[in-house]
Amino acid sequence: MTRPSTHIRRLLGWGRTLARHGALRGIENDPNMPAPVKRLCRIARIGTVQPREPDYAGAFRAIGPAAIKLGQTLATRPDIVGEEAARNLLSLQDDLPPVPFAQIRASMEAAFEAPLETLFASIDPVPVGAASIAQVHKGVTTEGREVAIKVLRPGIRERFARDIATYEWAAAHLEALGSDEARRLRPQLVIANFKRWTNRELDLRREAASASELAEHMVGTQKYRIPAIDWDRTNGRVMTVEWVDGIKISNVEALVVAGHDLPDLAERLVLAFLKQAISAGFFHADMHQGNLFVQADGTIVAIDFGIMGRIDRRARQWLAEILYGLTTGNYRRVAEIHFEAQYVPSHHSVDEFATALRAVGEPMRGKPVSELSVGQMLDGLFAITRDFDMQTQPHLLLLQKTMVMVEGIATQLNPQINMWDVSAPFVRAWIRDELGPEAALADRIRTDTETLLRIPALVRRLEEQYPPRGGAPEPPPVPDVELMWERRERKERGRGLLGYIAAAIVGGGAMWLAAVQGWVG
Repeated sequence: MTRPSTHIRRLLGWGRTLARHGALRGIENDPNMPAPVKRLCRIARIGTVQPREPDYAGAFRAIGPAAIKLGQTLATRPDIVGEEAARNLLSLQDDLPPVPFAQIRASMEAAFEAPLETLFASIDPVPVGAASIAQVHKGVTTEGREVAIKVLRPGIRERFARDIATYEWAAAHLEALGSDEARRLRPQLVIANFKRWTNRELDLRREAASASELAEHMVGTQKYRIPAIDWDRTNGRVMTVEWVDGIKISNVEALVVAGHDLPDLAERLVLAFLKQAISAGFFHADMHQGNLFVQADGTIVAIDFGIMGRIDRRARQWLAEILYGLTTGNYRRVAEIHFEAQYVPSHHSVDEFATALRAVGEPMRGKPVSELSVGQMLDGLFAITRDFDMQTQPHLLLLQKTMVMVEGIATQLNPQINMWDVSAPFVRAWIRDELGPEAALADRIRTDTETLLRIPALVRRLEEQYPPRGGAPEPPPVPDVELMWERRERKERGRGLLGYIAAAIVGGGAMWLAAVQGWVG
């Protein structure tokens, strides 16, 4: 276990780095910041010269890899770091000087427990990219296929573990101060989620599995795909995927020269994100410009799946209704959803919260992203969280971050894009499919059918646990028992289906239909 003195010394060192970049001034001037934190900041900046303009991104980059990842996460949290810091952190790029190839080669051979020549015909020693966690080399397999090889930096797992232990220690002590602000922001939960995300990113098998899962979810999506995984050349420290030839989506000039339809690219990117987040509940949460390529036929190819987000079905329903409510001006319904989801404590007024939401959403309706944006909407929503005692929702942090990224890329491709106009038809259709009467009926049928199918196993367990007096009888032949249950289940399911259909038509169908038509029509 790390001693407290080690954590304090590490925090003071990071504090001095922040001070040299002018990044402590905002913390010291924040009226909601606990006094002990301000004292620690004053101690950390002793003997340093703070520039007039703070450079938060530069400070996090100078501290190291774990801080870079943390800074990118905090870029979506203006309620924690302030709007100025959040905007600056959005420029934080995850690129570092590469590790010499000799070290990479040794790490790969240790991971595969075999010479590289048995797996690859060649590997370019100059990386095509070097980030805080891993670097990527182009290679050719022994079968002649071009591939991208992602390799963890040597020692990176140990360094992340050390730094995150200090984050956890600091978060626990911040909450222990007992301030209302610390309880509302829940720093321990934020760091716990950050730790879980980075641990996934440090296991390249998990990243490969995420890419494979996302590819399944995106089957049928027009001109959007995920590179195939080479599982025979993938393990916890090395991941091999098919090589992607294309133009980085950030290179607008090259896209224009190649004849691509930029507004169409922007719209397809937004719809691909919505399909992932709302339809699948599993989305690529690192959709920055360096991780998206456009192929010659206009297909968008995503790479780097170390950071993925998940949203359960109920939260996706809330999200879809919130987005659609904001686009249509139904602020009352958006407010009700926040209370249903318990994002806002019940002692507050739904009507007052609806009015606060109107102040955020109304200025943005019908305007292009070049004037008002989803990012600004998030800033506005964060601004009212304190007034309504809204606690941090860690499961939505990655979603918020990704929304800002997608919006930034879409705006670069098409400055006149209206995110609301692009999103509304998709969200409306999803709500109709997921919350309409047919969906409710299907859920009821599915739930009760699954219950019926579990009855045979339950009965068998009861017979085994409580045999008849006089000892358990000889069991009948298995085929006869299975046939008996199959006939009984078929008969009961038929009765159940007819019953549910009749109940839906007579009792609840009209009410459901009226409600949904009023909402999505």
